[in-house]
Amino acid sequence: MNELRSGQVVELTILEQQSSRYMLTNGDIEIPLNMSEVVESVAIGDRLTVFLYADRRGELQATTALPTILEGQYNWARVLKVTREGAVVDIGTSREVVVKAEDLPALQELWPQPGDHLFMTLRTDRNGDLFGRLATEEKVNELYEGALDDMYNKNILARPYRLLPVGSFLIGVDTPYRIFVHESEMKAEPRLGQDVEVRIIDVKDDGSLNGSMLPRKHERLGDDAEKIYAYLESVGGKMPFSDKSTPEEIQEMFEMSKGAFKRALGSLMKARKIKQQDGWTELV
Repeated sequence: MNELRSGQVVELTILEQQSSRYMLTNGDIEIPLNMSEVVESVAIGDRLTVFLYADRRGELQATTALPTILEGQYNWARVLKVTREGAVVDIGTSREVVVKAEDLPALQELWPQPGDHLFMTLRTDRNGDLFGRLATEEKVNELYEGALDDMYNKNILARPYRLLPVGSFLIGVDTPYRIFVHESEMKAEPRLGQDVEVRIIDVKDDGSLNGSMLPRKHERLGDDAEKIYAYLESVGGKMPFSDKSTPEEIQEMFEMSKGAFKRALGSLMKARKIKQQDGWTELV
């Protein structure tokens, strides 16, 4: 007997049509497939490649929407929503998958949010239910190659896959490199799976990278600009203060002179972080 189980991609034969579904078989077991999933013309006896999953009753179902991740394979999965049970992710098929809460960071504020991505593989439990398992450090070391010397001082889009008190381990999104960012090189700890920009500050002999999430010195804002930027973030990104505001208004709200306020606004505009319009200042 050819065993079929949840989580497999298999090729099955169309045995018959029953109402709005096809019955597929490997010669021993019959598995239903909704006819709406088959876009091309098919006939009894044709072979179809399908993904198998268990429904709520634990019975095998088939779908022609093949996943981007299978057991033993690793890839990024986009987070769709977060519940008390964990992060629900999209693996490219009609069946959503949960990365369980016990596999996520202890601090819930570091859990991924919708739109973040988790580096994971696919697993099934004893009932055939699918779930995601995050990549281990050993697996990441196995999959990701060493970097080149010319990566120094370059900016890389990356996503954290492991968070520790001493810092965060990340994987480049478009570059196959593993990066460590020490906690002293970040303003705040990123979420698991969050897209962040990392500047490479060291290339190790083994090809691993050290990075920083802090701006370069010439890109850093002064204390006054940081204060204004933090205020804008706290009020939803828009404030009724600009370089046209009176010195009294500025002093009362920000405890700085109008000259210091205008210089801070200038540095924020030069960094393309704000814009001014009709007496208002907004985040870009």
